[in-house]
Amino acid sequence: MPIYEYVCHDCHSEFELLVRDHERPKCPECESETLEKQLSVIASPKVKSNSLPVSGPMPSAGGCGLPQCGQGRCQFD
Repeated sequence: MPIYEYVCHDCHSEFELLVRDHERPKCPECESETLEKQLSVIASPKVKSNSLPVSGPMPSAGGCGLPQCGQGRCQFD
C-alpha cells in the first residue's frame, strides 16, 4: 500500500494519502476527486558517515574485509 502525494485541483490543498488497491482518493479538505498525483522524492535511510562503504585498497588479511577472510572461509576466494 503506497503513500502518494496529491494536489487538489479544486481547493489547491497538498497532501499525502495511503492508497489501497482500487480506492479512489479524495481530498481531505473538500472531498473532491479531481486530484493530481505529484512526483515524490524517494526517501533514503539515514546512515552515519562512518558506516558507509569505503572504496580503497583491500585489507591485507583477506579478500573482502569480512572477519571470515584470512581464516580460509571467505566466500569470495
